[in-house]
Amino acid sequence: MSSRSVIAAKNLTKIYGKKSSAVKALNGIDLEIQRGETVAIIGKSGSGKSTLMHILALLDSQTAGRVEIGGQSTTRLKMRQINRLRNRRFGFVFQQFFMNARDTVLNNVMLPLKIAGVRKSERKRRAMEALEIVELTAKAKMRANDLSGGEKQRVCIARALINNPAIIFADEPTGNLDSATSQAVEDLLFDLNKKKDITLIIVTHDADLAARCDRQLYIKDGKIISNVADDNKGKRAARDENHTFRPGAMRKTVGLSHKRSAGQGGRIL
Repeated sequence: MSSRSVIAAKNLTKIYGKKSSAVKALNGIDLEIQRGETVAIIGKSGSGKSTLMHILALLDSQTAGRVEIGGQSTTRLKMRQINRLRNRRFGFVFQQFFMNARDTVLNNVMLPLKIAGVRKSERKRRAMEALEIVELTAKAKMRANDLSGGEKQRVCIARALINNPAIIFADEPTGNLDSATSQAVEDLLFDLNKKKDITLIIVTHDADLAARCDRQLYIKDGKIISNVADDNKGKRAARDENHTFRPGAMRKTVGLSHKRSAGQGGRIL
Protein backbone atom coordinates (compact mmCIF):
# COMPACT_ATOMS: atom_id res chain seq x y z
CA MET A 1 0.00 0.00 0.00
CA SER A 2 1.26 3.44 -0.93
CA SER A 3 2.20 5.87 1.84
CA ARG A 4 -0.26 8.36 0.27
CA SER A 5 -3.17 5.92 0.38
CA VAL A 6 -6.11 7.34 2.34
CA ILE A 7 -8.65 4.60 1.74
CA ALA A 8 -8.63 1.08 0.34
CA ALA A 9 -11.03 -1.82 -0.17
CA LYS A 10 -9.88 -5.43 -0.03
CA ASN A 11 -12.10 -8.15 -1.57
CA LEU A 12 -15.16 -6.06 -0.66
CA THR A 13 -18.43 -7.99 -0.87
CA LYS A 14 -21.98 -6.95 0.00
CA ILE A 15 -24.97 -9.30 -0.10
CA TYR A 16 -28.54 -8.22 0.56
CA GLY A 17 -31.12 -10.85 1.52
CA LYS A 18 -30.63 -14.55 2.21
CA LYS A 19 -30.63 -17.85 0.33
CA SER A 20 -32.79 -17.75 -2.81
CA SER A 21 -33.52 -14.03 -2.41
CA ALA A 22 -29.85 -13.05 -1.92
CA VAL A 23 -28.51 -10.29 -4.17
CA LYS A 24 -24.78 -9.64 -4.43
CA ALA A 25 -24.46 -5.86 -4.67
CA LEU A 26 -20.64 -5.91 -4.50
CA ASN A 27 -18.57 -8.84 -5.70
CA GLY A 28 -14.97 -8.86 -4.46
CA ILE A 29 -13.87 -5.29 -5.11
CA ASP A 30 -10.23 -4.27 -4.63
CA LEU A 31 -9.49 -0.57 -4.69
CA GLU A 32 -6.94 1.94 -3.42
CA ILE A 33 -7.35 5.72 -3.49
CA GLN A 34 -4.54 8.18 -2.87
CA ARG A 35 -4.50 11.40 -0.89
CA GLY A 36 -5.56 14.32 -3.07
CA GLU A 37 -6.92 12.09 -5.83
CA THR A 38 -10.27 12.76 -7.50
CA VAL A 39 -12.21 9.61 -8.36
CA ALA A 40 -15.54 9.22 -10.15
CA ILE A 41 -17.61 6.08 -9.57
CA ILE A 42 -19.82 5.47 -12.58
CA GLY A 43 -22.42 2.84 -13.43
CA LYS A 44 -26.07 2.23 -14.22
CA SER A 45 -28.72 2.16 -11.50
CA GLY A 46 -28.32 -1.04 -9.53
CA SER A 47 -24.68 -1.50 -10.53
CA GLY A 48 -23.43 -1.16 -6.94
CA LYS A 49 -21.80 2.27 -7.18
CA SER A 50 -23.72 3.88 -4.31
CA THR A 51 -23.30 0.74 -2.18
CA LEU A 52 -19.56 0.94 -2.74
CA MET A 53 -19.42 4.59 -1.71
CA HIS A 54 -21.57 4.01 1.39
CA ILE A 55 -19.32 1.19 2.57
CA LEU A 56 -16.13 3.14 1.87
CA ALA A 57 -17.64 6.02 3.86
CA LEU A 58 -18.47 3.66 6.76
CA LEU A 59 -22.18 4.44 6.39
CA ASP A 60 -22.89 0.75 5.73
CA SER A 61 -21.09 -2.48 6.55
CA GLN A 62 -19.75 -5.08 4.15
CA THR A 63 -20.65 -8.79 4.17
CA ALA A 64 -17.04 -9.77 3.56
CA GLY A 65 -13.67 -8.13 2.92
CA ARG A 66 -12.42 -4.99 4.62
CA VAL A 67 -12.06 -1.24 4.37
CA GLU A 68 -8.76 0.36 5.38
CA ILE A 69 -8.41 4.03 6.35
CA GLY A 70 -4.82 5.26 6.24
CA GLY A 71 -3.63 1.65 6.15
CA GLN A 72 -5.64 0.59 9.21
CA SER A 73 -8.48 -1.94 8.94
CA THR A 74 -11.87 -0.77 10.22
CA THR A 75 -13.31 -4.30 10.50
CA ARG A 76 -13.00 -4.65 14.27
CA LEU A 77 -13.88 -1.09 15.22
CA LYS A 78 -16.84 -0.57 17.52
CA MET A 79 -19.70 1.64 16.37
CA ARG A 80 -18.56 4.52 18.58
CA GLN A 81 -15.08 4.34 17.01
CA ILE A 82 -16.56 4.25 13.51
CA ASN A 83 -18.74 7.28 14.24
CA ARG A 84 -15.74 9.19 15.56
CA LEU A 85 -13.57 8.23 12.59
CA ARG A 86 -16.28 9.21 10.11
CA ASN A 87 -16.88 12.50 11.89
CA ARG A 88 -13.19 13.46 11.96
CA ARG A 89 -11.97 12.20 8.58
CA PHE A 90 -14.89 12.46 6.16
CA GLY A 91 -17.16 15.12 4.70
CA PHE A 92 -20.39 14.38 2.84
CA VAL A 93 -22.22 16.12 0.01
CA PHE A 94 -25.40 14.40 -1.17
CA GLN A 95 -28.00 15.19 -3.79
CA GLN A 96 -30.78 15.31 -1.16
CA PHE A 97 -28.96 17.89 1.04
CA PHE A 98 -29.90 16.18 4.37
CA MET A 99 -30.38 19.40 6.28
CA ASN A 100 -32.74 20.43 9.04
CA ALA A 101 -34.95 22.65 6.90
CA ARG A 102 -36.33 24.67 9.83
CA ASP A 103 -32.97 25.35 11.46
CA THR A 104 -30.56 28.11 10.51
CA VAL A 105 -27.79 27.75 7.97
CA LEU A 106 -25.25 28.29 10.74
CA ASN A 107 -26.66 25.51 12.93
CA ASN A 108 -26.74 23.10 10.00
CA VAL A 109 -23.08 23.76 9.27
CA MET A 110 -22.10 23.46 12.95
CA LEU A 111 -23.75 20.05 13.41
CA PRO A 112 -20.64 17.85 12.90
CA LEU A 113 -18.74 19.92 15.48
CA LYS A 114 -21.63 19.69 17.92
CA ILE A 115 -21.58 15.91 17.56
CA ALA A 116 -17.81 15.98 18.09
CA GLY A 117 -18.25 17.89 21.35
CA VAL A 118 -16.54 21.10 20.25
CA ARG A 119 -17.44 24.11 22.39
CA LYS A 120 -20.03 26.51 21.00
CA SER A 121 -17.78 29.52 20.41
CA GLU A 122 -15.33 27.40 18.44
CA ARG A 123 -18.16 25.77 16.48
CA LYS A 124 -19.46 29.16 15.43
CA ARG A 125 -16.03 30.48 14.46
CA ARG A 126 -15.24 27.49 12.28
CA ALA A 127 -18.72 27.41 10.76
CA MET A 128 -18.45 31.05 9.72
CA GLU A 129 -15.05 30.35 8.16
CA ALA A 130 -16.57 27.49 6.17
CA LEU A 131 -19.49 29.67 5.08
CA GLU A 132 -17.03 32.32 3.95
CA ILE A 133 -15.36 29.80 1.65
CA VAL A 134 -18.68 29.09 -0.06
CA GLU A 135 -19.73 32.77 0.04
CA LEU A 136 -22.75 32.35 2.30
CA THR A 137 -21.85 34.29 5.45
CA ALA A 138 -24.73 36.70 4.74
CA LYS A 139 -27.17 33.78 4.88
CA ALA A 140 -25.92 32.34 8.20
CA LYS A 141 -29.08 33.28 10.16
CA MET A 142 -31.57 32.27 7.46
CA ARG A 143 -33.55 29.05 7.66
CA ALA A 144 -32.20 26.36 5.38
CA ASN A 145 -35.64 25.96 3.82
CA ASP A 146 -35.49 29.54 2.50
CA LEU A 147 -32.43 28.89 0.33
CA SER A 148 -32.26 28.01 -3.35
CA GLY A 149 -31.05 24.58 -4.42
CA GLY A 150 -27.58 25.88 -5.24
CA GLU A 151 -27.31 27.64 -1.89
CA LYS A 152 -28.39 24.49 -0.05
CA GLN A 153 -25.67 22.51 -1.78
CA ARG A 154 -23.09 25.12 -0.82
CA VAL A 155 -24.24 24.84 2.80
CA CYS A 156 -23.65 21.10 2.51
CA ILE A 157 -20.14 21.74 1.20
CA ALA A 158 -19.47 24.13 4.10
CA ARG A 159 -20.67 21.46 6.53
CA ALA A 160 -18.46 18.88 4.81
CA LEU A 161 -15.43 21.15 5.25
CA ILE A 162 -15.89 22.06 8.90
CA ASN A 163 -13.80 19.19 10.30
CA ASN A 164 -10.98 19.62 7.75
CA PRO A 165 -11.71 16.20 6.20
CA ALA A 166 -9.21 14.04 4.38
CA ILE A 167 -11.98 12.82 2.05
CA ILE A 168 -15.20 14.31 0.72
CA PHE A 169 -17.76 11.79 -0.51
CA ALA A 170 -20.21 13.28 -2.99
CA ASP A 171 -23.21 11.29 -4.25
CA GLU A 172 -24.72 12.99 -7.32
CA PRO A 173 -23.80 16.40 -5.84
CA THR A 174 -25.30 18.35 -8.74
CA GLY A 175 -28.28 16.10 -9.46
CA ASN A 176 -30.86 18.65 -8.24
CA LEU A 177 -29.24 21.68 -9.85
CA ASP A 178 -29.46 23.40 -13.22
CA SER A 179 -26.40 23.45 -15.48
CA ALA A 180 -25.04 26.87 -14.48
CA THR A 181 -25.33 26.21 -10.75
CA SER A 182 -23.94 22.69 -11.22
CA GLN A 183 -20.84 24.13 -12.88
CA ALA A 184 -20.23 26.52 -9.99
CA VAL A 185 -20.64 23.75 -7.38
CA GLU A 186 -18.28 21.48 -9.32
CA ASP A 187 -15.70 24.27 -9.60
CA LEU A 188 -15.86 24.79 -5.84
CA LEU A 189 -15.30 21.09 -5.08
CA PHE A 190 -12.34 20.78 -7.44
CA ASP A 191 -10.86 24.03 -6.19
CA LEU A 192 -10.97 22.64 -2.64
CA ASN A 193 -9.26 19.49 -3.91
CA LYS A 194 -6.42 21.53 -5.40
CA LYS A 195 -5.95 24.00 -2.56
CA LYS A 196 -6.51 21.72 0.43
CA ASP A 197 -5.42 18.36 -1.02
CA ILE A 198 -8.82 16.88 -0.14
CA THR A 199 -9.57 13.56 -1.80
CA LEU A 200 -12.85 13.60 -3.75
CA ILE A 201 -14.86 10.42 -4.29
CA ILE A 202 -17.86 11.21 -6.49
CA VAL A 203 -20.75 8.98 -7.56
CA THR A 204 -22.21 10.44 -10.72
CA HIS A 205 -24.12 9.82 -13.94
CA ASP A 206 -22.65 13.03 -15.40
CA ALA A 207 -19.97 12.18 -17.97
CA ASP A 208 -18.57 15.72 -17.96
CA LEU A 209 -18.18 15.71 -14.18
CA ALA A 210 -16.54 12.28 -14.28
CA ALA A 211 -14.12 13.48 -16.97
CA ARG A 212 -12.79 16.16 -14.60
CA CYS A 213 -11.60 13.47 -12.18
CA ASP A 214 -8.17 11.82 -12.14
CA ARG A 215 -9.77 8.39 -12.40
CA GLN A 216 -13.08 6.88 -13.47
CA LEU A 217 -14.25 3.59 -11.95
CA TYR A 218 -16.93 1.86 -14.01
CA ILE A 219 -19.08 -0.50 -11.92
CA LYS A 220 -21.26 -3.28 -13.35
CA ASP A 221 -22.96 -6.08 -11.41
CA GLY A 222 -20.97 -5.24 -8.31
CA LYS A 223 -17.58 -5.38 -10.00
CA ILE A 224 -15.14 -2.77 -11.25
CA ILE A 225 -15.04 -3.51 -14.97
CA SER A 226 -12.86 -0.53 -15.88
CA ASN A 227 -10.45 1.56 -13.81
CA VAL A 228 -9.45 4.40 -16.11
CA ALA A 229 -6.78 6.85 -15.04
CA ASP A 230 -6.39 10.17 -16.80
CA ASP A 231 -3.28 9.62 -18.94
CA ASN A 232 -3.03 13.27 -19.91
CA LYS A 233 -2.72 15.22 -16.67
CA GLY A 234 -1.63 18.35 -18.49
CA LYS A 235 -4.85 18.63 -20.43
CA ARG A 236 -6.93 17.86 -17.35
CA ALA A 237 -5.10 20.52 -15.35
CA ALA A 238 -5.66 23.06 -18.11
CA ARG A 239 -9.33 22.12 -18.29
CA ASP A 240 -9.76 22.58 -14.54
CA GLU A 241 -7.84 25.85 -14.61
CA ASN A 242 -10.47 27.19 -16.98
CA HIS A 243 -13.12 26.29 -14.39
CA THR A 244 -11.34 27.34 -11.20
CA PHE A 245 -13.69 28.65 -8.54
CA ARG A 246 -13.20 32.37 -8.05
CA PRO A 247 -14.69 34.62 -5.37
CA GLY A 248 -17.94 36.09 -6.61
CA ALA A 249 -18.59 33.29 -9.08
CA MET A 250 -21.33 31.81 -6.93
CA ARG A 251 -23.19 35.09 -6.68
CA LYS A 252 -23.81 34.95 -10.41
CA THR A 253 -25.60 31.62 -10.11
CA VAL A 254 -27.44 31.93 -6.80
CA GLY A 255 -31.13 31.20 -7.25
CA LEU A 256 -30.71 29.62 -10.68
CA SER A 257 -31.77 26.18 -9.48
CA HIS A 258 -35.04 25.14 -11.03
CA LYS A 259 -35.68 22.67 -8.19
CA ARG A 260 -36.12 24.61 -4.97
CA SER A 261 -36.93 21.51 -2.95
CA ALA A 262 -37.26 21.65 0.82
CA GLY A 263 -34.25 20.50 2.80
CA GLN A 264 -34.40 16.89 3.93
CA GLY A 265 -34.30 15.82 7.53
CA GLY A 266 -31.71 13.49 8.99
CA ARG A 267 -28.11 13.54 10.13
CA ILE A 268 -24.79 12.85 8.63
CA LEU A 269 -22.39 12.13 11.48
